Amino acid sequence: MKQHYIFLIIFILTVFFNIQSNAQDIEAVGKKDQIKVSGGISTNQVYYDAFGSAQRRDPYSYFLTGNLNFNLYGWNVPFSYTYSNQHSAFQQPFNQYSLHPYYKWIRAHMGYVSMTFSPYTLSGRLFYGGGVELTPGDKFKIDIMYGRLNKAIAFDSTATNNVPSYKKIGYGLKLGYKMKTGIIETIFFRSKDDAGSLDTSFIPMDLNLTPQENLVLSLKTNQKIIKGLNLSFEYSTSALTHDMRLSDDHEQANNIFKYVGPFFNANSSSAYYDAFNTGLQYSFNVSSVSLRYERIDPEYQTHGAYYFTNDLENITVNASTSLFKQRVNVGANVGVQRDDIENQKMSSMRRVVSSFNVGINASKKLNLNLSYSNFQSYTNIKSQYDRLTALTPYDNIDTLDFTQISQNANANIGYNIKTNENVRQQVNMNVSYQRAADKQGDNSTKAGSDFINLNAGYSHSLVPLSLSFTLAANYNRSDTPDLITEMFGPTLSVNKSFFDKLLRSALSVSMNNAYSNSNLTSRVISVRVTNSMKYKKQHNINLSIVCVNRHNPIVETGGNFTELTATLGYSYNFR
Repeated sequence: MKQHYIFLIIFILTVFFNIQSNAQDIEAVGKKDQIKVSGGISTNQVYYDAFGSAQRRDPYSYFLTGNLNFNLYGWNVPFSYTYSNQHSAFQQPFNQYSLHPYYKWIRAHMGYVSMTFSPYTLSGRLFYGGGVELTPGDKFKIDIMYGRLNKAIAFDSTATNNVPSYKKIGYGLKLGYKMKTGIIETIFFRSKDDAGSLDTSFIPMDLNLTPQENLVLSLKTNQKIIKGLNLSFEYSTSALTHDMRLSDDHEQANNIFKYVGPFFNANSSSAYYDAFNTGLQYSFNVSSVSLRYERIDPEYQTHGAYYFTNDLENITVNASTSLFKQRVNVGANVGVQRDDIENQKMSSMRRVVSSFNVGINASKKLNLNLSYSNFQSYTNIKSQYDRLTALTPYDNIDTLDFTQISQNANANIGYNIKTNENVRQQVNMNVSYQRAADKQGDNSTKAGSDFINLNAGYSHSLVPLSLSFTLAANYNRSDTPDLITEMFGPTLSVNKSFFDKLLRSALSVSMNNAYSNSNLTSRVISVRVTNSMKYKKQHNINLSIVCVNRHNPIVETGGNFTELTATLGYSYNFR
């Protein structure tokens, strides 16, 4: 019954605001051009063939997509659809649908939709139902949702990947108020399983499936303390009853959940979790410094999110500034993360991340970007045996300490050789280096690796002819104790526009050779041709042909084959 009351409240609010909106626009009834229709349709036909090997996909595929929007006296009602002959991807053309009409400060969501209140409460969870977002005036913001989070799924021992579940209904409310110094928000989210929606007599006990109930409360704010200084804060608390079938016992309720009345029924299976984050940022002139802290209790859960990382504590510091009349931009950040914050696990991990980047605008022609990051994780396994057999506190101190280190460096250089109304010439080069290493205690495990990647390119454009050429090359190398792999090759591309840019064509040819310990393992040559024609801003026709030849000298049979893919597409947009 309670769920019906919530649904009734949402329905009344929606109807009320509907009436108010129509009343504001009643003078538009009967006038011309008050009903507008816009949208588009596109289709793609894909042909595929292989020579020298078996085909790896269907020889013919087609895709049809479209969208349609009705604007009725200021209300927008959009539709969209997708259809394909790839029946394996879905069982029916219209598997999920949604409507998102809006009018001025009212926006509604109906069907299969998702909404986000905050990371710790409702965060992108898909539900079947409805919601409204209301922003009357400049002060208030109201979000309301109600819908089915899960449908009942019966247990089936013959079906693979069968995960039985109860029907789960959720509803929530977010209230926001904007002040002169910032905004403050309160969030309420509740979900509850329908214990009668599933026959549990055939469900194995080891699945540990029980009907649950969840209530999450949160307070958020972002405030300006003084000029340049801002404070952000969010505190969320989640109450989760793991088994609703147990008798209620309100004395089991904890903290604020003692005072929520019928919105949460506590019993001996109830548990309570907290999540908290706060940040402080100070900006002055062309510089800024920020500090952020986050803590999430072990086993923190909310039914409003699919997956949640918990049992962690984060501390991050960021700083940035500009020098030499903003020709040089510098940024740096350091972060520390650890788990096992209540010292309950048999192992603990600590991560340290630091990064530094510099952007230099040396001149109108030359610019450079440099960055470096260092990631280290420390894992300590708490062995009960070592604890009991140690004669002193210093015994076995390093044997179960494991460290992973990853370092990354990147440099990008761009130089404009010539730029005028007739010719544009540019050179660009990017180099990245990564090193990974492992340590057991103070000793290296010799399981590290080095990776380097180099890309360089030259482009030349003849503006009056709408013609451009690009010549590029790439090289990458991976070095491990037992294996060295390399890959390199050139790419040449030509782009040309015809008939006053009505038709745009491009041709690219590339070749890549791969080596393993200096032995050729594969050669890939690809040719790509694309054409795009636009007519009267409404019609678009695209044709692309891709031919790829793969050669593997190690394989005795089937090591040399060619694949051809041609795609013809058409789209039409109207308004």
